[in-house]
Amino acid sequence: MPAKPAAEPAAKAAPTPAAAKTDMQTFVCKDGSTMSAASSKGACSGRKGIDQDATAKAAAGGKPAATAAPGGGAGKVWANEDSKIYHCPGTRFYGTTKNGKYMSEADAKAAGMHGANNKSCS
Repeated sequence: MPAKPAAEPAAKAAPTPAAAKTDMQTFVCKDGSTMSAASSKGACSGRKGIDQDATAKAAAGGKPAATAAPGGGAGKVWANEDSKIYHCPGTRFYGTTKNGKYMSEADAKAAGMHGANNKSCS
């Protein structure tokens, strides 16, 4: 009777998707979005790059984003009087920048302001 061949050594198990996710980091992009990636290289490509300060705060369990000032609502923009830029509802800086106030988009334009990234809300 021929001898049985020796058992093959067990193959290394491929990393599980759950294990791969533990190597992921979360980065905050300069446009306010977040990305999860294994490294910072290209993590916020097309999103104006990585916001280093916000990413560091998030990694350290920093404080949450600023709370919007009371007021605002439908048809109102947040007009930053220092920068002459207004922010639309639902955007990152709506109601949160210093020295700003709520007003209609038409009033903001009449005061010589322009939308963030030169975009209008309507």
